[in-house]
Amino acid sequence: MNTFRRSFLTLTAAALLAGCAAPGDLAQEDADALESYNRAMFAFNDAVDKAVFKPVAKVYWRVLPEPVTDSIGNFFSNLNDVVVLVNDLLQFKLHQAAMDSSRIVFNTTFGVAGLFDVASRMELPKNREDFGQTLAVWGIGQGYYIVIPLLGPSTVRDAFGMVGDFVINPISWSTDSAAVEWGLWGLNLINRRASLLRIERALADEQIDPYSFQRSAYLQMRRNLIYDGNPPKSDSQLDAEPDNPVQ
Repeated sequence: MNTFRRSFLTLTAAALLAGCAAPGDLAQEDADALESYNRAMFAFNDAVDKAVFKPVAKVYWRVLPEPVTDSIGNFFSNLNDVVVLVNDLLQFKLHQAAMDSSRIVFNTTFGVAGLFDVASRMELPKNREDFGQTLAVWGIGQGYYIVIPLLGPSTVRDAFGMVGDFVINPISWSTDSAAVEWGLWGLNLINRRASLLRIERALADEQIDPYSFQRSAYLQMRRNLIYDGNPPKSDSQLDAEPDNPVQ
């Protein structure tokens, strides 16, 4: 295991120890028992982002033409489809696994190593599955919400999932060169950060409390992904609905 893997796993382990929680899903309003720590870590991450990642992302966005950044995003999306495929199988989504394996084949070959997303044009849409979702399907509770240093919002369950996805991702095992691996992870990070610049500007005026906004958006997004876009209504939503009239 190279230095990058050891550093990543050590960081994740520290975050998990800080966020250790009892099993079971928690109501969103109860999921932030670590709010003091989370807000401090959110402020730290935000400061690092403003000092390092955001300026680099802006230069990256200005220097490279959009077709190039799109191709870079497609390349990493194609690598991520390997993670998606493994989690399809772990969740017994066999039909989706067949579609995602076809995506990998078509994008890797006809899409020139994934630089072009030809599969989407062939009605093979991008799916999003990860090991955090797999753990949820297996019945593992989400645990507390936790902000991980540099990596951002998560839950205890999703933090464990990050480790699994990290190991599965081809970037981690397709090269013996630590420099190449570091470079690929770094390029992926900057490309993803650059893609958020427009969204960030659009939301800037809407966020009264950026921390609460990020927490709510993350938890809702994860719930939506786990239930494939059709999550069951929460108790609070059910209580808010009027009783159905008797027909």
